[in-house]
Amino acid sequence: MPRPALEAHVRLALHPDHTSAVTATITGPDRYLARAALAEHGFRWTSDATMTLARIDHDEPHYADQAARALREGGTTVEIDPALQEEIATEWTYGNYPMTWLTQDEVREVSAEAQRIHDDIAAGRLTVHLHAHDGWTTVAVGTYVGGKSVHLHGENHLRQETTDFETEAEAVALFHRMYSVAVRPGPAPLTDTERAAVEVLAAPPSQAPASAPAQTLAPAEPRLETVPVYAADPGDHEALLNDFLNSNGEWEKYRPHDEATIVNHESLSLRAEFLHEAVHGDNAWTIAAYESPVGERLWHATVSPTTPVEITRALLNSLASGNGWGPGRPTAVTNETLAEATRPFAETGWPQTVTARLIEWTAPGAEPAGVSFDTVAAAKPNGPMDTWTIWGGNTPHQPTWSVRLSTHTPAALIQDITFELAYGQGHRQRRTSTARPSAHLTAQPAVARPANPVSRQAATR
Repeated sequence: MPRPALEAHVRLALHPDHTSAVTATITGPDRYLARAALAEHGFRWTSDATMTLARIDHDEPHYADQAARALREGGTTVEIDPALQEEIATEWTYGNYPMTWLTQDEVREVSAEAQRIHDDIAAGRLTVHLHAHDGWTTVAVGTYVGGKSVHLHGENHLRQETTDFETEAEAVALFHRMYSVAVRPGPAPLTDTERAAVEVLAAPPSQAPASAPAQTLAPAEPRLETVPVYAADPGDHEALLNDFLNSNGEWEKYRPHDEATIVNHESLSLRAEFLHEAVHGDNAWTIAAYESPVGERLWHATVSPTTPVEITRALLNSLASGNGWGPGRPTAVTNETLAEATRPFAETGWPQTVTARLIEWTAPGAEPAGVSFDTVAAAKPNGPMDTWTIWGGNTPHQPTWSVRLSTHTPAALIQDITFELAYGQGHRQRRTSTARPSAHLTAQPAVARPANPVSRQAATR
């Protein structure tokens, strides 16, 4: 006989605060049964009336469609927002997917296994003891509650179990032998994809989708906290690119392919590349200055996609001002230019340490951040090593974000960045119990920004 219809209505729509997540708004007397069915398909409660699906493979529309089919078979009324329906009907592939021989269904199987590992770690079913970087990606060793120990390889939707072990001791010992000095305790820092999923599951959507009834979602309370700029969330680098182009007419762009935008100064001696879909391990920004349009490269810089947007803005504004670059051959870094580049740290009390190779400045508060100057790299300006490393979060060897610059990067440009680090403030999502930060951190108020910026001297060229 026909299955009786449930008195529940589920509306599925794209999440307003996340590029691919899906929200489910549930009403009706039988909404608890609908919630149970959605939970089986990966949705998580974010309020009494809403659930959210946020995955690390960005394939939420496909799984939302699977949930909708199951709900309808169970007698639940399901409405799918047109924008989400368009995403469901769109065929897509991962750019630069390493396993090119897999079909779309097989790619989803790999991603589903990675999602399962991610969920097991987040729920405490899989404890990660150690992690390392093998030169290409993150590797780790962990143990399931009451079960086997495993080696893990990869990040986000590519993470896989590579080897099983009967005992934790055996797994850990082999991991140490394989990765030696690269081994770090505990799990690796959250990738930007993992962090975005955690944050979107920690709170209800900030606003209802445009086509949803106004009464279905209550306004969310603000969940941002003010922190020193180096502890801020990454922000919107795509919007920063557009703002920069709109504000600086002497720069023009072209997009040779979908993945990247090239921005050239009218002199043709300075260029920046922005990678639109940069992920953990990529460079979101790559900047280079040249002697002339056909001359040799003078210096270059890279910016990770997790770098707070305020720091990247300081770098770009320095380029736009013309103070941070210019034609001519550069000269070696001197004690004077080094002191000028880092003067904001001396003014705000950043501790300095000197070793046989590095000169380092570290943030004075509880939030980890710092700047290091590699004297060996500076002595070999054409070598492959970075001379300046500006970082924040976790540790200098495995930072949450980083900006890396070569030897002859002008001191004025470095100072613009260090000024922002010393005095700037930003915002981040308030920490919740569902997140897995590497350590408990207390927000440290930034030093009050002076009315007039510190004076700068042009870099020696």
